[in-house]
Amino acid sequence: MSITKRCLLFLSLIAAAMPVCAELGEINVAQQYGVSFLPLMLMERDKLVEKHARSEGLGDVKVTWLKVAGPSVMNDGVISGALQFIAVGAPSLITLWDKTKDNVQVKGMSAMTTYPLYLNVRNPNVKSIRDFSEQDKIAVPSVKISTQAIMLQMAAAKEYGDQNYAHFDAWTVGLSHPDALLAITNNTAGVDAHFATSPFHEQEMKVAGIRTLTTNYEILGGPATALVIAASTKYRDANPKSYRAFFDALKEAIDTINKDKRGAAKVYLEQAKDTKDTVEDIYAMINASDYAYTLTPQKVGKTADFMYKIGTVKTKPASWKDLFFPEVHSLPGD
Repeated sequence: MSITKRCLLFLSLIAAAMPVCAELGEINVAQQYGVSFLPLMLMERDKLVEKHARSEGLGDVKVTWLKVAGPSVMNDGVISGALQFIAVGAPSLITLWDKTKDNVQVKGMSAMTTYPLYLNVRNPNVKSIRDFSEQDKIAVPSVKISTQAIMLQMAAAKEYGDQNYAHFDAWTVGLSHPDALLAITNNTAGVDAHFATSPFHEQEMKVAGIRTLTTNYEILGGPATALVIAASTKYRDANPKSYRAFFDALKEAIDTINKDKRGAAKVYLEQAKDTKDTVEDIYAMINASDYAYTLTPQKVGKTADFMYKIGTVKTKPASWKDLFFPEVHSLPGD
């Protein structure tokens, strides 16, 4: 059993032992790697959740931040109650919403980051996605269920027809973004493609021969939410003040970033212990016109429609609002 899974098991035992009559005194949050998680890094550094919890009259709340490589562990954690909040891609949210409709009922608290995902390759023979073959290995955070994996399925359906949506699945491998960066830049383990996020994309672009084939924006037809914050209805109903504290902390973090992106870039470098990038590198990434920290969901409904069409989920949401809690229903999402 991995260290992360042992940690989640321990946390779940603690959660099960907590009294049901009071709000939890501890909040466990899981995230992955990259500048897209900057709002959570700011929340951790400045103890914003703890601040808003005190404002809600909860006293001292302990917040534990976990880093994981992909959505699988997070999905299990939020269902079991070991994790209260998780930062995942839209496909993971849609899958959880469908899977938990009859029990803990996981939904999105809000969107967090809208940004491009870049399908980068170093094989000179791959000039379009049609050129991929069994000789190629495409790194994604989690096979079949990560946002990148679903984007490959959407691209395959567009190229080869809906019935062939899984065309690229056999050639994907699950790697965290830092590991995928090492694999594609060093040309190890046969990995010659990576569906990357920033800042890993920018680092890969510095390597001769690596180039971008397509992006999730091209596949979806416009800017799309890449990360959402999700929680269970069971937790939200039992802990309304803690839930509100986290939501308000997230909103404050996003507002702070958008007011001073250069300052936020410094926070990222410090929190991520990133020695490869400069403040200007990170500032350029998060200040780009196609990059946004926002609570508003984008293209989540379109992704859900695709996942229902190919049978990945059994229930089709009537709109994107079915997938999210009421706090963001007034926003112009889609």
